[in-house]
Amino acid sequence: MEQVYSNGTRASSIGGAAWTKARASDATNNCVEIARVANDEVALRNSRFPDGPALVFTRSEMIAFIAGARAGEFDSMTG
Repeated sequence: MEQVYSNGTRASSIGGAAWTKARASDATNNCVEIARVANDEVALRNSRFPDGPALVFTRSEMIAFIAGARAGEFDSMTG
């Protein structure tokens, strides 16, 4: 049976996670990293705190978020 992770799970305890950082991140690792943790789930962590909590989202939640980001729906969050 595949492990199910919940929000707040310690990122370092997610066994076998291959964390991916955006190429646009800066030299001091200030970035959000993502890893597939289950067939239908991905986890996000703050690269500055790799042992800290992870947020876990379903594939459909991530698809909706990425579509919104591409459409500029969150642009007001960075300015």
